Amino acid sequence: MDTIALPEVATELLAEARAHSARRAARTLCGGSGHALRQTAIALLAASTLSDHENPGEATLQVVEGRVRLAWSDRSVDLDAGGYVVIPQERHGLLALTDAVVLLTAAKT
Repeated sequence: MDTIALPEVATELLAEARAHSARRAARTLCGGSGHALRQTAIALLAASTLSDHENPGEATLQVVEGRVRLAWSDRSVDLDAGGYVVIPQERHGLLALTDAVVLLTAAKT
């Protein structure tokens, strides 16, 4: 069984994000094509966003490093490192309030 050190992944992804014009980077840690469960670490530099998008199934978001804002409808929640939220089953977006790394866990329904 392989183990993953999330702080190390966060450091690597933030370095990749700083080197790309998109100001973000991502790595699938678990699952993918053919699997119901998928976990993806995503690094976003401060003020970067994941534009509004639909939720493809049940999903959670955990902040590994930094601070982010998850927004949907007319609501939002700010999360610091260690913060965790179940993503609403509706259109939503993510804004990095500081350089941040999040762990997105999604289950296809």
